[in-house]
Amino acid sequence: MTRLNGKTALVTGSTSGIGLGIALSLANAGASLILNGFGDASAVIAQVQALGGKVGHHPADVSDPAQIAEMLAYAEREFGGVDILVNNAGIQHVAAVEDFPVERWDSIIAINLSSVFHSTRLSLPGMKTRGWGRIINIASVHGQVGSVGKAAYVAAKHGVIGLTKVVGLETATSNVTCNAICPGWVLTPLVQKQIDDRVAGGVDPQQAQQDLLAEKQPSLEFVTPSQLGELVLFLCSEAGSQVRGAAWNIDGGWLAQ
Repeated sequence: MTRLNGKTALVTGSTSGIGLGIALSLANAGASLILNGFGDASAVIAQVQALGGKVGHHPADVSDPAQIAEMLAYAEREFGGVDILVNNAGIQHVAAVEDFPVERWDSIIAINLSSVFHSTRLSLPGMKTRGWGRIINIASVHGQVGSVGKAAYVAAKHGVIGLTKVVGLETATSNVTCNAICPGWVLTPLVQKQIDDRVAGGVDPQQAQQDLLAEKQPSLEFVTPSQLGELVLFLCSEAGSQVRGAAWNIDGGWLAQ
């Protein structure tokens, strides 16, 4: 098992869903953990503390570069810097391009794409100075294919993969790596809303879930947050040290079609 004792991980958007699953995997591997997200994080903090590791929480709104800078300053002050950065925070809105609210576009680009740039640029100098680092961006299959109604999300996730490639190249001769993970359907609140919308239209809940999977994901099973966490651990391991600038699909066969 990958051991990350002595390393500090920052996972954005980690008080629920994918981010929480990844955070718990990192904590289980011995990493100190900085959680990020809105709301009361006390239950999640207690969960991590039960694993025996050091944990903190910073409520930065990652749509605001100044708050991202404050979060990284907190990490430096309280934890000695960030060794593993997982850019996970994301939001979604579905509408046709001509109907897409401009403020929603701006928010999705800020949170899903620009925050990745800002947290990366602020974390890289310390990683290079310490001689080791892992930057893992949670992109999406929508970073490689489109879906109707998701213009901002698809554009942002394509951008994340492009940024990942550039950072992967710029760090290629160092002990810092940068990669993207591209999940298919994961049963997060964002996906549950799409199921609920189908149920509201009169579809049975189990059928709504299966219909959603059948449209895109040949395995007919959701990817789980713990599976994503295990992939993050692999990318943090020595075995993953020559995976650089990759966009790693974990999508039940979605992109194999």
